[in-house]
Amino acid sequence: MSDGLTRVNEAVTVVRGEEELFRRIGHLLATVTDLACAANDLATWAADHRSDELAAATVGRAAGVRIRKMYRSALLLDSVSAHELARRRDQFGAEIRITHEEINETIVIDRRLVILAGDVRAGQRSYSVITQPETVQGVMSLFETAWRSATDLAVYDAQVADIRRLAPAVLDLLSQGVKDEAAARRLGLGVRTYRRRVAELMDALGAGSRFQAGVRARELGLV
Repeated sequence: MSDGLTRVNEAVTVVRGEEELFRRIGHLLATVTDLACAANDLATWAADHRSDELAAATVGRAAGVRIRKMYRSALLLDSVSAHELARRRDQFGAEIRITHEEINETIVIDRRLVILAGDVRAGQRSYSVITQPETVQGVMSLFETAWRSATDLAVYDAQVADIRRLAPAVLDLLSQGVKDEAAARRLGLGVRTYRRRVAELMDALGAGSRFQAGVRARELGLV
């Protein structure tokens, strides 16, 4: 449709582009008391792009506002992203957790409206806005399960600090096909330590192989 909206049924509306999404749900952020968000990166949601507006709508308005955000572990391999997550936590009072699991990029507002990120066409991402109570409850249950098994940002950041420092060099060595023994010597590590670091890096990237780790690292701009 020309206005960027597609009505699937009375409970589901598909919108194109973050500006249109924010126009439709922005007013809800002014009264939100419970915001749950899952994202693979820092740039998926209008609420993230408009984080200052979100802060203005919540900070100082109600002490009971709860903001929870869950991100993929690969994000912590980038020091700039790690710093930004910590800033949002401290400035907005958000609870942030990190997960190794695949997650659907989702926002749940006050447990009564769900926004699911969809595909990208012609440079615009689609979003499904859902109000059907049963669907909202189901999505919220999935979020709560993932949230319980995720790791607090501060804890995970401390765990991944050494991996983040070594990640560029390790990824470079992997891309060159350098054997483990030689790679370990270059980094001043024992072979077992090097292999453990590679395994930890793959785990953080959610990669099942060294090749896949390289692909995901390129997608994240780490190499």
